[in-house]
Amino acid sequence: QVQLVESGGGLVQPGGSLRLSCAASGRIFGMLVMGWYRQAPGKERELVARISEGGSTAYVDSAKGRFTISRDNAKNTVYLQMNSLKPEDTAVYYCNTGSIWGQGTQVTVSS
Repeated sequence: QVQLVESGGGLVQPGGSLRLSCAASGRIFGMLVMGWYRQAPGKERELVARISEGGSTAYVDSAKGRFTISRDNAKNTVYLQMNSLKPEDTAVYYCNTGSIWGQGTQVTVSS
């Protein structure tokens, strides 16, 4: 059973950057499609970015040009580099593969 642990959230000013990390257990990490989701208060959880086993990526429109998802299969880790952060990016960010979710990490963008 794969387990996911996120880190890297925090408080940042508008225009700032954060890098989220998601460490996965298990030997099959390199075979997994990995995704980052977020859920803001009162809103549904939404997909932010996804990366395939081969490294192909996809982003929600609001993240294009600002966020970058990447993976390091040797470290069983997927990253989400977030630049030019906006207050509307404030949410709990979750790492996901299939039906497996991490515990989430809070990102707050505020001055």
